[in-house]
Amino acid sequence: MTVVIGTAGHIDHGKTTLLRALTGIDADRLPEERRRGMTIDVGYAHLTLPDGGELDFVDVPGHDRLVGNMLVGAGEIDAAILVVAADDGPSAQTMEHLALLSALGLRYGVVVVTKIDVAGEARALAVVAEVRRLLAGTSLDGSPILAVSSTLGTGLGELRTALIELRDRALAERDRAFADAADRGGASPGSRLAIDRVFTVKGRGEVVTGTLRGGPLVTGATLRLVPGDRTVRVREVHVHGASVGSAGPGRTALNLSGGSRSSLHRGVVLTDDPAVTASDLWLIQLDTAWPDRTRARVHLGTAAVDGTLSRAGRDALDLPDGSAGAILRLAAPLAVAAGDRLVMRRLSGAERIVGAVVLDGVPARGVARRRQSPDRVWALATALTRREPAAIAAARLDLHGALPGGDGTARVAVAPDVVGAIDEALVAVARSGEVAARSGVAADRPGDAADRPGDAADRPGDAAALTTSLTWMRAFATRTLRRLTDLDRVSATVAGMAAVDRLVADGRLIREGVEVRLPGAATVYSPAADPMLLAAMERLELALAILSPPSLAAAARVAGCPPAGVRELERSGRIVVLESDLAYAMSTYRDLSGRALALAAHEPLTPAALRDATGTSRKYVMAILEDLDRRAILRRTPNGHVPGPRAPQPARSKG
Repeated sequence: MTVVIGTAGHIDHGKTTLLRALTGIDADRLPEERRRGMTIDVGYAHLTLPDGGELDFVDVPGHDRLVGNMLVGAGEIDAAILVVAADDGPSAQTMEHLALLSALGLRYGVVVVTKIDVAGEARALAVVAEVRRLLAGTSLDGSPILAVSSTLGTGLGELRTALIELRDRALAERDRAFADAADRGGASPGSRLAIDRVFTVKGRGEVVTGTLRGGPLVTGATLRLVPGDRTVRVREVHVHGASVGSAGPGRTALNLSGGSRSSLHRGVVLTDDPAVTASDLWLIQLDTAWPDRTRARVHLGTAAVDGTLSRAGRDALDLPDGSAGAILRLAAPLAVAAGDRLVMRRLSGAERIVGAVVLDGVPARGVARRRQSPDRVWALATALTRREPAAIAAARLDLHGALPGGDGTARVAVAPDVVGAIDEALVAVARSGEVAARSGVAADRPGDAADRPGDAADRPGDAAALTTSLTWMRAFATRTLRRLTDLDRVSATVAGMAAVDRLVADGRLIREGVEVRLPGAATVYSPAADPMLLAAMERLELALAILSPPSLAAAARVAGCPPAGVRELERSGRIVVLESDLAYAMSTYRDLSGRALALAAHEPLTPAALRDATGTSRKYVMAILEDLDRRAILRRTPNGHVPGPRAPQPARSKG
């Protein structure tokens, strides 16, 4: 485990020369760099300390046209050496690099005033005093300032001592962060390496380098490429040119198998951390508010992409500490996790550079954006600052309203206020049947009692029909969840089913077969006692025995079949209700689902393929596929639907 230290400062102020004097390594690795005598791309060096520890160094370009390359190195460092030449003094590029280090939130650093042998003692002292004034109010305020001659070696001993102290403080903070996360129930940190270089070694294949973050990485580990939808295996781990079985945080090289050269490039992240995802839309917390629609270059890790800031309407979030919340839209997805620090840089304006923290790499969309309030965003920002896993999860859930489980299961988490709203809506649905019955109307849809007042004498027995279809109740819960949150249809269906089941388990609803009622209500109506109803049920079943049936409500109205008859058809298995207003006669649905299963057994089944095979529309095939997925008869994959674990197995021939 080591600390990665980056250089910063104006071109020709002696950054590369200083590293060569400290480490004996020339960080200018490119022929063009050596020919021109200037750093063009990021370079690397390391130093073994007297106590056996090591330091990694990242040497960055100092030219103002190469700030993007500078941030490639600076984006993955723990501390910085800000270099200022005594003969020139601080320059505009010095100020820009200092602003970038502050935007990155770097708090550990050393300022080195170089070339004191050229400038003389008096000039060096004046530059030291000037630099101390410049540091005030930045993240490096209070950092030690040392005067050094890289050529003569003057001050190098003091610099090594300062770097050891810097390393110890940075490692102590890292250890505290890991310990705090463990004490608060957080999972062990995953491994994460942002690629900064890629090259091919003859006979070994692709090698990538970068700064390893998080947990240790071992030979043989499997990692995801983000962005990208593929995995790679770590053949070998190298640290400072030597093969090791495992590596902790610090500069690391990985020999990979499974990744093509085109998929491995600067900016891609290798990780086994499920929290890291690819996204082009982030909820962020800006150190300083920028105007709406500001365009800037966004730098995160070793990646850079253009982005546009949204600070209007619900995205204009003024937070209690004076910072600002906003939505950042990127030109392309980047690997991101909550808590990541980024820098935004624009080409003009009074405040060209601003730092920010990613609060949510997958922010709420659609109707769930109504929940994006300053209070909720601030709660998430505070939890991330304190590194409290439980508080982070709770704040993000409160911000979204509902979230699908991230553990590979079908579980869905729903915010307490949404749970309450769903529960009350479901109980109201059940109560509407009771209210309608007391007024002489059988109702199993919200509003039926108000919409269809009638005389109990016209409908013998309906006054006691106080139950509601279980399928319809679950569909109603699903629709309500989708009106309140940004859950997809599958996740909302899972949560909707769970909501009804929870109320039954709590005793607020009573389930009897495929029907649900309020406690104390009873169903005494028998459709077999009404020949007119039986005829209406037969008419409805026939109307639904087609590939593209009309809406259930319309078909029931034309057939003259009341809700009690619909419930009885569903209970007896004569029809299947896929959604609140879509149903099939069972014979027709059995044929359609069998056709879908046969197609999926041959090759992954897409909605378009099933639509073409049945001659129906997307509306019908999506409902069929979602029902088969829900019952595990089919399983959805990126390429299409395939037979699921509950798919009927083909009969084996005997003999």
